Amino acid sequence: MTLSSILANFKIEALNSMQQETIDAFKTTKDLILISPTGSGKTLAFLLPIISVLNSDRKDVQVIIIVPTRELAQQIESVFKQMGTAFKINCCYGGHSVQIERNNLLEPPAVLVGTPGRIAHHIRKKTLNIATANYLILDEFDKSLESGFKEEMLFIIKTIKHLNKRILTSATILKEIPSFVGINESKELNFSEKSKEADGILTIKSVRVKGDDKLEALMLLIGVIGAQPTIVFCNHRDAVTRISEQLSRLNLGHGFYHGGLEQIDREKTLIKLRNGSINLLISTDLAARGLDIPEIKVVVHYQLPSTLDTMIHRNGRTARMNASGTAYFLLDTNDYLPPFLEAIPEDEKLPEKFILPNPSQWKTLYISAGKKDKVNKMDIVGMLLQKGNLKKEELGKIEVLDHSAYVAIKSDKIVKTIQLIKDERIKNKKVKTEISS
Repeated sequence: MTLSSILANFKIEALNSMQQETIDAFKTTKDLILISPTGSGKTLAFLLPIISVLNSDRKDVQVIIIVPTRELAQQIESVFKQMGTAFKINCCYGGHSVQIERNNLLEPPAVLVGTPGRIAHHIRKKTLNIATANYLILDEFDKSLESGFKEEMLFIIKTIKHLNKRILTSATILKEIPSFVGINESKELNFSEKSKEADGILTIKSVRVKGDDKLEALMLLIGVIGAQPTIVFCNHRDAVTRISEQLSRLNLGHGFYHGGLEQIDREKTLIKLRNGSINLLISTDLAARGLDIPEIKVVVHYQLPSTLDTMIHRNGRTARMNASGTAYFLLDTNDYLPPFLEAIPEDEKLPEKFILPNPSQWKTLYISAGKKDKVNKMDIVGMLLQKGNLKKEELGKIEVLDHSAYVAIKSDKIVKTIQLIKDERIKNKKVKTEISS
């Protein structure tokens, strides 16, 4: 495939400077260290040169990509498949059926992407052989270290016997690279400062809570923010749950996200955020990076970030690619602004009463058929336009998973649409349709 045809699949005309420099450096450097923030396009930056060195005559694993989270593994798999190459990629991560992964690995992929624990599991069970792999990518390596995956990564890297090149990516500058990675003769490309120059304006504001009810203050702030795409960051899952319960009592549409949720529930939440069915996400720092989500206009630090890196990743969800954004620090009587915050925040005064934001104009339709049932987006579009009597502008983003699909439909049309298609089939398969919970 040509570069132009690959870029056409992503609806972009040209590579950005980070992607082009990464591709050029790959050709001349043994090992490469890429410092670039989330959302800069680094996945495409390291996949493009990797595709150029894959050998179609080989029937073994050629590239290993290690990532800290299942969401990032899925995102990389999706980007690779969107490129439209003839090479196979498999994705391995916790919370996914081990047996399905074993079956997929019976025919070794050219590219394997996964989390350290699950890749190590397959190696130990001898369902995966990576000894002959030549290329290793450690994506968001700093996050993998923070998450305690050092031993699993060490084991995986020792298993690979014929490494020619390593690419290590990180959103922040690494103080030290552990020796087990084996990086030498490396070149570092640092795009963190260049990204800041290209980014939009981030406005920093602080909100001092009156009294001792921080949760009530957050509700008032959400009323001020309105329907703008927003992430509220917490340090702990119980805080996420507590906020979500209060929002539910107020009948305010939102999603919540943390590592304790089932994988499908996390996927559905991100789908709704991407298609506009929800504009408000309550999350731990799991959503601070490595997720494929749209531009966020507002970030709220409900619980304050403990480190500079955490703050950078949270704030990095907004004011990207020349867009503006706002970060709020919510402070109760015992809170002080983080010492590493250089900007002086503007004071935001809260109203006396809660203002309920306008609901989203979209809702998400669940369809009980997906890729494994040979169902694609065009099948779904055809059914909804012809049988559901929808107009094109009443139909939003469609995402097709292995055994299900999710479609954004105008809120005032979705109930009638479900009634019209309740007895319809897709690819001769009777499907269940309902508003996604």
